[in-house]
Amino acid sequence: MKQLLLFFIIILLTNNARSQDLEAILEQESTDSLQLVFGTFNGTRLLNGHSVETRNKGILEFLISHRFGRLNSGFDEFFGLDDSNIRFGFEYAFTDQLTLAVGRSSFEKTYDGYIKYRLLRQKTGSRPSPLSLTLFGSTTIRTIDDFEPGNEPTFSERLTYTGQALLARKFGPHLSVQLSPTFVHFNTVETPQDPHNMFIMGVGTRVKISKRVSLNGEYYYNANPLESLNVKNSVAFGVDIETGGHIFQLIVTNAVSMVEKGFLAESTGDFFSGDIHFGFNISRAFQIKKTR
Repeated sequence: MKQLLLFFIIILLTNNARSQDLEAILEQESTDSLQLVFGTFNGTRLLNGHSVETRNKGILEFLISHRFGRLNSGFDEFFGLDDSNIRFGFEYAFTDQLTLAVGRSSFEKTYDGYIKYRLLRQKTGSRPSPLSLTLFGSTTIRTIDDFEPGNEPTFSERLTYTGQALLARKFGPHLSVQLSPTFVHFNTVETPQDPHNMFIMGVGTRVKISKRVSLNGEYYYNANPLESLNVKNSVAFGVDIETGGHIFQLIVTNAVSMVEKGFLAESTGDFFSGDIHFGFNISRAFQIKKTR
């Protein structure tokens, strides 16, 4: 009986030691596999387009985007500053991964709404993930009354849809790169030769030059542009300035529109011929819902 009791005590002590070892191993694996890479980009916008970044749960972000006229419009237009287009937008993060947003642009009196979901996040450690992946989908409605009398478009005919897969990698503290394969669908086009569906590839980068300042660039190649417009590929360069709750972006671009269907599929300015719009993005984040 004493030998049997001693045997059970040894088994219990051994199991307890093994359990402690297993817990330590699992804790170490969990720690190693959850070394998330933060700050791939400063904010939710690269320049014109979206970045892979999403806000933390409970954050409401207010965005003001502004684009002036073309710099080569001359002194009479004060080099584009007499012309002004603006967009207001609100983004709310329901979770750390999911964001919903609405916005309104003065250009073509466009309303837009979009959903953004962070599917994968770059990680280091024992189970690394080399890339971040965020999915983006938007719908826009153009409400400007520029149609001929008796030829008013229907609600459906005013709609345009955009889908993107945003893939990014932070290569170190100073360099981040993003690819943005994109699909744009127009419910209505001007001529039968114009495609309803467009396929666009975007590439963007951020080079950090100080703790709060970085240089950004982006380019979108349109594989099958609208035939009725002399469409040019969208180009933008800018400076990011991060000031705590604010992110301030100074931008030069050939696109006047600040929604995807506009700057991706309808930009007509030639950046390298001087058709450059100066603009800026300002964002302010508010903690609406506290999280643990």
